[in-house]
Amino acid sequence: MHQLNRTQINFNEYPFYKIDADLYQNVYENIKTDYIDNKNLNWVEKELENQKSKIRLATMFSGIGAVEFALKRLNLNSEIIFACDNDKFVKESYFANYNISNENWYDDVMNIKGKKYKNTIDLLVGGSPCQSFSMVGKRKGFNDTRGTLFYEFARVVKESQPKIFIYENVKGLINHDKGNTFETIKATFDELGYKYYYKLLNAKDYGMAQHRERIFVIGFKDKSINFEFPESIPLKHKMQDFLEDYIDSKYYLKEKGVKFVTSSKNRKKRYTQINGDIAICQKANQQFNWHGDFIYENKNKQEFNEFIFNINEVEEKYYLSEKVTKYVLSTGTKNFKTTIKTDLEVARPLLQTMHKMHRAGVDNYVTHNKGRIRKLTPKECLRLMGFGDGFKQVVSDTQMYRQAGNSIVVDVLIALLKQMDISKFGITNENQSFK
Repeated sequence: MHQLNRTQINFNEYPFYKIDADLYQNVYENIKTDYIDNKNLNWVEKELENQKSKIRLATMFSGIGAVEFALKRLNLNSEIIFACDNDKFVKESYFANYNISNENWYDDVMNIKGKKYKNTIDLLVGGSPCQSFSMVGKRKGFNDTRGTLFYEFARVVKESQPKIFIYENVKGLINHDKGNTFETIKATFDELGYKYYYKLLNAKDYGMAQHRERIFVIGFKDKSINFEFPESIPLKHKMQDFLEDYIDSKYYLKEKGVKFVTSSKNRKKRYTQINGDIAICQKANQQFNWHGDFIYENKNKQEFNEFIFNINEVEEKYYLSEKVTKYVLSTGTKNFKTTIKTDLEVARPLLQTMHKMHRAGVDNYVTHNKGRIRKLTPKECLRLMGFGDGFKQVVSDTQMYRQAGNSIVVDVLIALLKQMDISKFGITNENQSFK
């Protein structure tokens, strides 16, 4: 665990958190010189061709509306044709943040009659849980997916014929059921007559400080369209840059939580991470059961109902005794002198002999005193999923953690939408498609 070294960001001005077209354009103007290729502009540099078009959007397994928020950040007009989720708390969050009527909301994907919306959807987005398919013979296709949630997504694609669909799922989908599940999904999209592309994308490659790998399948009704997935960009911000400045005491852990979070066993299994630069993948069960990312802060004075612990008493095998500390911090001998430094921003080369312990002028050492550990707040989790501070929390913290952990990262969707130039697929008025 190391101390935080945060880049100070004013979140009222930071474009990822305030939906403001001018600010949003300014941030990309500032980083153009880093990524520009004069011959082939990448997605960061690209400008939307028709900023005035309206995107007719439909979503299944909608969650808290990642693609809806992506369109907001792109300052594009959109109309929600329908949305669907079976979680009543998700519905509360969705209705608090987006313009939708009750008649366009479905609690069950099986109730969506796709034919009703035929040729009225520009973009359909969804991602169903992994389910094995019952294989009869060697044929793999649409009929083999019956009884699964993916079947419902494919059915709605078949019936409504959106111009584009985006299907998102967990990394494990590729190898699920020895690869049979994904092969059936691909065969189904072939059968539906869509030209599609798929790739595993990581949020940290698209501007968000979270290690979150997801498979994305992009399908086009117009088979003349060629698509390449957006190139990755350097990560400009660390997880610490997304943290709030003032934290309610309820987010700080008591003794039992600290012992769980700091356990080397749990950290090795990637259940927990403390003061990481890139957040581990958010999940539905994050934070409230001590899983996920946590923040360590130095603090000596204990306040009422607060647990301050001596860091040396936690996983003590990694801390130096007084005798060894004197040796490590020694500047050397008469014939050998070295400069001692700890808590370096950039580590010295890691040596194969470092397990034997040398001196602070050769190896890497960090110092700690007393402090406390806290959870990420719901707002911080939302920020790390690409949702701005304008997103309204109307549910409990437990539900907000769950909803954030189940969402798609907004920044990845922005990269995809800019790469394909989603504005070309919208409508310029009620009667005319732009493409």
